Amino acid sequence: MTDNTVNTKKRLRFFGLGKIVPYLKKYRATVFTMICCGLVGSAIDIILPQFHRYALDHFVAGGTLDTLAYFIILYVATVLMSALMNYICFTFAIRVEVSINRDLRNDAFEHLQTLSFSYFNQNSVGYIHARVMSDTERVGNVASWCLMDGVWHVSYLIGTVITMMMINFKLALMICSIVPLIAVLFSLFEGKLVKVNREVREINSRITGNFNEGITGAKTIKSLVIEEKMERDFTDETLNMRKTAVKAARIRGLFSMTMNFASSLALAILLWRGGYIAKEEVGTFSAFMSYAQGMMEPVRWIIDVISELITAQVNIERLTNLIETEPNVKDSDEVIAKYGDVFDPKRENWEEIRGDIEFRDVTFRYPDGDEDVLEHFNLKIPFGTNVAVVGETGAGKSTIANLVCRFFEPTEGAVLIDGVDSRERSQLWLHSAIGYVLQTPHLFSGTVRENLLYGNPTATDEDIDRAIKLVSAEGVIEKLDGGIDSDVEEGGDRLSTGEKQLISFARAIIADPKILILDEATASVDTITEQKIQSAIDEVIKGRTSIVIAHRLSTVRNADVILVVKDGKIIERGRHEELMAAKGHYYRLYTRQYEDEATSSILKK
Repeated sequence: MTDNTVNTKKRLRFFGLGKIVPYLKKYRATVFTMICCGLVGSAIDIILPQFHRYALDHFVAGGTLDTLAYFIILYVATVLMSALMNYICFTFAIRVEVSINRDLRNDAFEHLQTLSFSYFNQNSVGYIHARVMSDTERVGNVASWCLMDGVWHVSYLIGTVITMMMINFKLALMICSIVPLIAVLFSLFEGKLVKVNREVREINSRITGNFNEGITGAKTIKSLVIEEKMERDFTDETLNMRKTAVKAARIRGLFSMTMNFASSLALAILLWRGGYIAKEEVGTFSAFMSYAQGMMEPVRWIIDVISELITAQVNIERLTNLIETEPNVKDSDEVIAKYGDVFDPKRENWEEIRGDIEFRDVTFRYPDGDEDVLEHFNLKIPFGTNVAVVGETGAGKSTIANLVCRFFEPTEGAVLIDGVDSRERSQLWLHSAIGYVLQTPHLFSGTVRENLLYGNPTATDEDIDRAIKLVSAEGVIEKLDGGIDSDVEEGGDRLSTGEKQLISFARAIIADPKILILDEATASVDTITEQKIQSAIDEVIKGRTSIVIAHRLSTVRNADVILVVKDGKIIERGRHEELMAAKGHYYRLYTRQYEDEATSSILKK
């Protein structure tokens, strides 16, 4: 490999441009046409001063108009051709920009669907939003407009230098001697610009995150009366952004100023030495002057685009870091080859799920944690069993559900589904057989019907009605003006927490899952809604394997087996009556909770 090849790869890696090339290749025909038109346009712009040269030398100095008609026709045709080339270049550049923006956003959003829960736990919504929206827009802009402008400016600069050398080699060489000075100045500013622009983008991500929290957490902010603190924190971040952005602008301004000074030296040299040409050939001097002045624009553009690329490098780095982030939980190549992935499933190879679950010597710690949540955990849940998992906060209850769903994978040991390690099957295969109802329900923007169909897009009206009746959600729908076709608004804000819980419960069971997981499904609802959900649970769990994670112990008394978890270990197991008779940890939890509820009821009276 030659030194030039190594240097080229280093430059591509430095600016991050190598990451964008695959996206440009998809539109190679458009890009090629744009480049060709740009080359033709720059050639025309190089030719135009020759018209001026001819006019001065022939019509003015020569004192004749014998070819004026032909001159005008050819000149107008050349100008029109230049305008046409510019129009095509601009049109195609816009097309490339919006296409690359779309592709980058699609790839980023698609990749987000494959990432594990740990990524979303570690990165805020604002942080991710800035990458998918702001960074893609900046990268698309650079990839299209810098390419289009680069073709014109670079080809014009090269053509101009060659033409100038053909007219007067020594004078052209003196003007071109400014280029090494520009290279030295660039090397001095490049490192500082990269560093400060990276700081600007990171601060911008934090501002976006704070803004998002200020909106999504509006109720909490008002209830805690912390508007002043939130405003102060946001103001501090924007002030920091202002200081850093001003610093970046100063560096760019100083960089641009020194570059402009260097390029202005070229004009000074021309005015100093070019007078000798003007004595004998006015047209030649005029053309040389046009070329020297025109040469300054590409030089300034190169300076500006280098600064732009330095800034965009940060956007490219951030975006590619997102796209190249590997999920903590992913299927092996062998599994994907047989079962497909989430976007291209091979359902014909999927085995039918029965619903037997086994934890075999499972030890688990979260990717960003340093302590084990579960240690040598063993558990068998035969098909059709209703298992309740209870314990104090942090005992590891939700971790068990997350491992069953393969949202996380064991640090040691294995989770078996129907006797097979879940890692030997695809995630989609498993998730398609699981119904999961969260403590904090989430509904998507749209109607109640559309939300229910997320559970099973092929569900009929009869399937939907049956699911609604099964969870006693008829009352929720009846009070809406548009019934089941009413819009629930963003996040389901039109409904109460309990109402959203019932709809999400119906959505989970409409797919007829073999495994049903209820994670604190009644923790945030009123007593009446809790009774509805509990009645629905008793009916829905029939013929399914169900795991109920409960805080309210009154809801798990009918479970086939109750597991009491503490510090990642099962310390008690059995039916409600057996555990109460043993008067152990479960007994103490149950009686304390019963006493607290009784006391609360008396105080309300």
